[in-house]
Amino acid sequence: MKLYLTIFIVLFLLLIAFMFGSQNDQLITINYIIAKTDMPVAMAVSIFTAIGFFLGLFTVLLLKLVKPFARKKASEPK
Repeated sequence: MKLYLTIFIVLFLLLIAFMFGSQNDQLITINYIIAKTDMPVAMAVSIFTAIGFFLGLFTVLLLKLVKPFARKKASEPK
């Protein structure tokens, strides 16, 4: 049940982010370290929302992968 609730909340927040981006068709300038580019707000919101989602997913998966090793190390006698 917790998984379904989490998925629903994530999808709802993504929907809000994309709706916000689709209502703004203005161009913004994004400055990188080396270059800069002009893109619509909708595209910027979509890109940065997707990047944030995948970074969060990667972090959670990495923590779940490391957790069993930390338990083994803590339970080993010294």
